Amino acid sequence: MLIDKAFILAAIVFAGMLCQWLAWRVKLPAILFLLFAGIIAGPFTGWLNSDALFGDLLFPFISLSVAVILFEGSLTLRFHQLAGLGQVVRRMITFGVLVTWLITAAATRLVFDFPWPLALLFGAITSVTGPTVIVPMLRTVRPSAAVANILRWEGIVIDPIGATLAVLVYEFILAGSSGNALGHTLLAFAKLIGIGLCLGSLSGYLYGNILRRHWLPEFLHNVATLGLVIFVFALSNTVQEESGLLTVTVMGIWLANMRDVSLEEILDFKESLSVLLITVLFIVLAARLDFQRFFHLGWQVAFIFLSIQFLSRPLSVMVSALGSKLSWPERHLLAWIAPRGIVAAAISALFAIKLEAAGYHGAELLVPLTFSVIIGTVVLQSGTARFIAKRLGVAEPDPRGFLLIGANLVARAIGKGLQQAGFRVLLVDSDWEKISGARLEGLETYYGEPVSEHADRNLDLVGIGTLLALSPRGSLNALSCMHYRMELGAKAVYAIQAASDLEMSKERQTASRRHWRVLFGPEVTFSSLAKALNHDGWKIHSTTLSQTFDFAAYQQQYGQGAIPLFAVSPKGKIEVFTVEQVLHPQPGWTIIALVADAEGSNSVGNA
Repeated sequence: MLIDKAFILAAIVFAGMLCQWLAWRVKLPAILFLLFAGIIAGPFTGWLNSDALFGDLLFPFISLSVAVILFEGSLTLRFHQLAGLGQVVRRMITFGVLVTWLITAAATRLVFDFPWPLALLFGAITSVTGPTVIVPMLRTVRPSAAVANILRWEGIVIDPIGATLAVLVYEFILAGSSGNALGHTLLAFAKLIGIGLCLGSLSGYLYGNILRRHWLPEFLHNVATLGLVIFVFALSNTVQEESGLLTVTVMGIWLANMRDVSLEEILDFKESLSVLLITVLFIVLAARLDFQRFFHLGWQVAFIFLSIQFLSRPLSVMVSALGSKLSWPERHLLAWIAPRGIVAAAISALFAIKLEAAGYHGAELLVPLTFSVIIGTVVLQSGTARFIAKRLGVAEPDPRGFLLIGANLVARAIGKGLQQAGFRVLLVDSDWEKISGARLEGLETYYGEPVSEHADRNLDLVGIGTLLALSPRGSLNALSCMHYRMELGAKAVYAIQAASDLEMSKERQTASRRHWRVLFGPEVTFSSLAKALNHDGWKIHSTTLSQTFDFAAYQQQYGQGAIPLFAVSPKGKIEVFTVEQVLHPQPGWTIIALVADAEGSNSVGNA
């Protein structure tokens, strides 16, 4: 029997990874494929019985998984970023949550005749969206920057808020069902909030100081953090039942906002762990679905879905956007996109198990009702949001931006040249000193490894259509090109040569079977560009061609004194000079090049 369980667990993980890969490949939220995998393995074939597989450990597994997922999400909530958000986002995570919660609860009460406490619990559960479903959808929809930023931040911040709200409602249900007075209920709420805030803040502060003072070796950071999160969660629940989720969320926020505490490696580890937990958890939860309960919901579930999609969400957005600079088409698109994700699924299962065990009538319908909303919102919005964004005129046009791997001198110079030409550039580097230098020069940056789970979930690729790998590390350039060619297309990834590439024989170059284009010219390398910029005084400069000064005249004028990088058409289309492609810019085009004498270039270009 042990071997059978081990094989089932291994099969769940393997199937989950296939689902994650397929979702990345087709640019859809992974929970769609995880959901179908769980349904096929569970109610459809009967191969996976989650209750028999985990037994009494099912509830602790769900609880700990949700705790780790919420802790990982809270590590991304930095106050300085939240303070810079627009008024719309702040309203959506406060008034918007309240509107969604109350309308959904009222609709559930009306249609299913749920007791008010249970209806309020369902409203709290379905008030969350989440970055695991929002980010893949944004990459497909490509809405305007304002819409994308609002949805991304709403998804990150609203998870712990919605989860905490659900915990408070659940505590109210338990206190009410035991016949306790209102005063005792309020006292329980106060204890939950007090213990969550105090224990979470204290544990975050103490652990942050341990990390800051290097009292813990680096190889133990990840394991120690995981162990502490699990222990603090369990301790908090022991002191006050169901306070653990709030505690680990506060702990994560506290750590995220402490100065001189490096969390990058911890965050990367927690993100990988969260992906694994989400993968396993969603398949396990989907396998527990009972089709008979789905049928028992009947047509009424459609009414709940429609009330969420066409009433609570639009009203929430309209209230939140009052007085803002958002256009009406942007508000309409925001009102359409709000898919529910893994946190809603996990929390519903978490509370349903406990309420069913307590004999609470109607609790058995929480899970199928929540999954109905998840399926409905993800399927409908994934399939229609891009079309609606185009019809509303708030979809980004063909992506013209550039993702630059590296924030070194070469990448910064090229990035500034592209930015001055009107193109969005985003520089990615794991060297904080280089990132700081790029930010001082007014360039948009991302601090971290370009190929990582953190980058996949947090890198803002809206409007980005081309990759320029400009790192001195050839292996990183190659890895980045291979990673992003699926996202951007094989014809949109470029890499600079390393000096060692020139020494490679033609036979070896052919055997290497590059899947990217080589930037700027056969003799151009990262080292040669860095030397020209750093020692020889070359600069990036733009020159507009004319009938009297065409590209042939440009080449004759500069000869070896210029390295053409890009050519921009009068309509804003940009072409990249590469080893494989010979460009013939016409009069009216602008050449962005690295030139030896910028002032001389300027006088000639304007002639």
